[in-house]
Amino acid sequence: MKKIEAIIKPFKLDEVKEALTELGNFGITISEVKGFGRQKGHTELYRGAEYVIDFLPKIKMEIVVEDEMVEKVVKAISESARTGKVGDGKIFIIPVEDAVRIRTEERGNAAL
Repeated sequence: MKKIEAIIKPFKLDEVKEALTELGNFGITISEVKGFGRQKGHTELYRGAEYVIDFLPKIKMEIVVEDEMVEKVVKAISESARTGKVGDGKIFIIPVEDAVRIRTEERGNAAL
């Protein structure tokens, strides 16, 4: 099993969710986060004063899938989240040792 963490632009969430839904039925956890990479922040003007916004709003998606699904999920996220501009995001793939469904105590792939 692998955990896929994707940091994407907020307005791309619906497109990414639709692309993932076409691949099958698996759980997705979404968090609203803030951060920056190469995109850095930007300056804005508010009531005549200029201020810097260092951390930009992003969406963090967490998905745990069977090993066979990893490349399909990564491709779906990458293609649907891409704008071609700086700040499109990142995808991280992390090994998962085990998973347990609390309700039934199923383990491993059966728990997904």
